[in-house]
Amino acid sequence: MLIDILGPLRIRHGDVSVDVPGEKLRAIIATLALSPGEVVSGAKLLDELWGENPPRTAANTLQGHIARLRRTLVQQTRSPYAREAIRTSSSGYILDVDAENIDALRFTQIVEHVGVRVRTDPERSIEQLTGALRMWRGAALSDAGQGIACRTACAHLEEMKLIARELLIEAKSALGLHREVVPELEQLLTRYPLRERFCEQLMLALYRSGRQADAISAYHRVRRQLSDDLGLEPGPGMQARLSEILRQEPSLLA
Repeated sequence: MLIDILGPLRIRHGDVSVDVPGEKLRAIIATLALSPGEVVSGAKLLDELWGENPPRTAANTLQGHIARLRRTLVQQTRSPYAREAIRTSSSGYILDVDAENIDALRFTQIVEHVGVRVRTDPERSIEQLTGALRMWRGAALSDAGQGIACRTACAHLEEMKLIARELLIEAKSALGLHREVVPELEQLLTRYPLRERFCEQLMLALYRSGRQADAISAYHRVRRQLSDDLGLEPGPGMQARLSEILRQEPSLLA
């Protein structure tokens, strides 16, 4: 069974796509999918479904939702074994699915793996990151409700997505593709104007493309944005990059 949460919830069993009816049922399986093979307590699921004010019948309703979810898996996959994908423990429920069958966990693993070797193997890093970013089909967990676990996971996954974009730019830069990454970085900075790492990368790409004045202009543009929106000055990374450009450090062209 494959479970995809980098977008609307999608479950596949062989050639069959499972349609999970109802936001609460989707929230249950999405929450379980964040920790496959681990016990997710009933209390956590109650909190995910109803927040701080669950109804008096919430525990019984949760059991009913689990039963309905199992029936849905069995009926749509036409496999009686599908009900075993969600097991009951003494303190909660377990999604009995390998972590590699969850797209979000595969994505995170790839990003973490590439992060330690992006400079030593940029070509392979580009291949892996490009494939990983293609897993996204929209906002993560977009139809799994507004519970705390899903919202927290969504924020974490969006951050990992941005890190993947940063690593992809770094890998391309390591191969000398400076002019190629400039428009990509301009678009990213338009969307994330306070993301200082994108600014650092843009400054370097512009400088290596023979556009020193534009690199300095990019610094001041983001600096004004940080000051206007947050009352902050750029961090050490941006400041160091500006100093290197002003000194025309030979290492910038290495």
